[in-house]
Amino acid sequence: MRAVGRVLRRMLDALYFAGGVIAALFMIAILVIIVLQMVARWTGEIFPGGPDYAGYCMAGASFFAFAYALNHGAHIRVSILLNALGKSRRWLEIWCFGIGALLASYFAWYAVRGTYWSWKLNDISQGQDATPIWIPQLAMSAGTILFAICFWDHLVRLIFGGNHGIRSETVEQHDAE
Repeated sequence: MRAVGRVLRRMLDALYFAGGVIAALFMIAILVIIVLQMVARWTGEIFPGGPDYAGYCMAGASFFAFAYALNHGAHIRVSILLNALGKSRRWLEIWCFGIGALLASYFAWYAVRGTYWSWKLNDISQGQDATPIWIPQLAMSAGTILFAICFWDHLVRLIFGGNHGIRSETVEQHDAE
């Protein structure tokens, strides 16, 4: 049973890492789009929809980075309050992760639902690019699903293992102070 747990843990951590890599690729795409816009402006050419594509990439970068950031302790946490609670800390963390998991799941549900309806209604963007809007919404939907999985993962680890598993220098900084 422990072997299955270790394999699942590695798979989930790899999934969160892949989300971080995809977010980084979206950031590189933003750089490329901006450089292409600059070159187009210098040469007198037109790059229609450039700002729209950069915006889509920014949304993709943000949503795919959520799970990676949560897994590495980069989200804002109120460690001072948690440390002051002592033994009650675990119950507050369970409550917080539970609320976070529910909200992330709710958001993922509606992101997927919105993407589906954009596809079904053949909705297109209002910019110069006239992109079917469900295409950039896919990144948002996938990122929110990954974020919800990450929240549920850490909640289950906290309930059954006694520790949420988030380790980083920023979370544990209070020990050094």
